[in-house]
Amino acid sequence: MSRRLAEGFDGDVERRAHPAVEAVVALGANLGHRAETMTAAIEALARLPLVLAVRVSEPIESVALKPEGPDAEAPPYLNAVAILTTRLAPSVLLAYLHAIERNHGRLRQEVRSAMDPGWEDRTLDLDLIAYGDIESDDPRLLLPHPRAVERDFVLGPWLTVDPDAVLPGVGRVDAALQRLRGEAR
Repeated sequence: MSRRLAEGFDGDVERRAHPAVEAVVALGANLGHRAETMTAAIEALARLPLVLAVRVSEPIESVALKPEGPDAEAPPYLNAVAILTTRLAPSVLLAYLHAIERNHGRLRQEVRSAMDPGWEDRTLDLDLIAYGDIESDDPRLLLPHPRAVERDFVLGPWLTVDPDAVLPGVGRVDAALQRLRGEAR
């Protein structure tokens, strides 16, 4: 890079390593061999470049959610939460999550509307729930995940991996889960 191009960088043109951040990923599957698919997905997460560590909750089973509410007729979901220590940028991590989903037969709809929010059954669903303390309202990268605070099957497993977890813009996950369970009564 020429000195002229580098001037905007205060003369420092070397690439800097991004500090490691904890990213929270929710895993879910309700089609096919759910446990085997989720195990393979967790192994794929651990093999991603710049992922330094992965901590995973025990899986739980939950009723499928549809726009109308819980659907006991649909195949039940197996859910878990993984906390990744990573240096990947959030947009890059999200692209990797989508690639892992595709490798397991997930066809993600690109255009969704209020009438089609993507509530279909799936072989694998990987949602980026939180990335450090970053908040983003960019439609391509909503952080934290806009429905995380409404999902017992995300908040509960997350707390088993990190009892002091905080959801950016919301607060402590244990308090959010307590509010959610109180509303469900």
